[in-house]
Amino acid sequence: MSAPSEFEISAGGGPPAGLVLRGLRYAYPDGTEALSGLDLAVAPGERVAVLGPNGAGKTTLALHCNGLLRAAEGSVQVGEVELADPTLTEIRRQVGFVFQDPDDQLFLGTVREDVAFGPANLGLRGEVLRDRVQDALHAVEAEHLAARAPHHLSGGERRRVALATVLAMRPRLLVLDEPTSNLDPAGRRELHDVLVRLPVTQLVVTHDLPFALELCPRAVVVSGGRVVADGSTADLLADEGLLRANRLELPFGFDPRSVVPPR
Repeated sequence: MSAPSEFEISAGGGPPAGLVLRGLRYAYPDGTEALSGLDLAVAPGERVAVLGPNGAGKTTLALHCNGLLRAAEGSVQVGEVELADPTLTEIRRQVGFVFQDPDDQLFLGTVREDVAFGPANLGLRGEVLRDRVQDALHAVEAEHLAARAPHHLSGGERRRVALATVLAMRPRLLVLDEPTSNLDPAGRRELHDVLVRLPVTQLVVTHDLPFALELCPRAVVVSGGRVVADGSTADLLADEGLLRANRLELPFGFDPRSVVPPR
């Protein structure tokens, strides 16, 4: 299969959007503080990995980016729009969230129906809707799966189709929660090749440190609900003391200096 052309961002989406999180504080109902004044800025078009141990606040951070969680203190800004009750719908149109489990996003009879679901709810019909679905499937190299039932797909195929359901909404920023979870090496490589071509801002929450290095030029380490390190992914992963202090571990024998940094 030939590689798809670069995904087109429609006028309804616009160019990639930056993300600014300022002083986010959030505690769960049991009183556990997940975010403790977290600050993070992501420039339009950047791919940034969010790294950290379990319980560090990574997924909580991600869920704040499109208002799935709302901070007790602090602010979230996507492009020129600050998250608030009146702007929640607009923020969710601009920020596409790809969940860790693809089955959370695939629930209809065919891949085509799943990818069409979001745009159809926005009122798209006919040829415009068909083109939107076609573009999203083409972007993830899944056009040949359109008539298939999602539950008959491989893990890697389901992951890419779940991504297509989000791309069909033409987001300006993608937030991906553990995108390589349960993927085999081939599925992981296919997903990398899709993501690296997408001209949208990407925030990638992952425990997969080699994947972060291959995809994201920049990374942040989150611990205790704050960003404790921010820099080039290669530099952070070469810092053995930083990894040890934050319970991060590279695969045995993996040398981060052996990977050509992404652009």
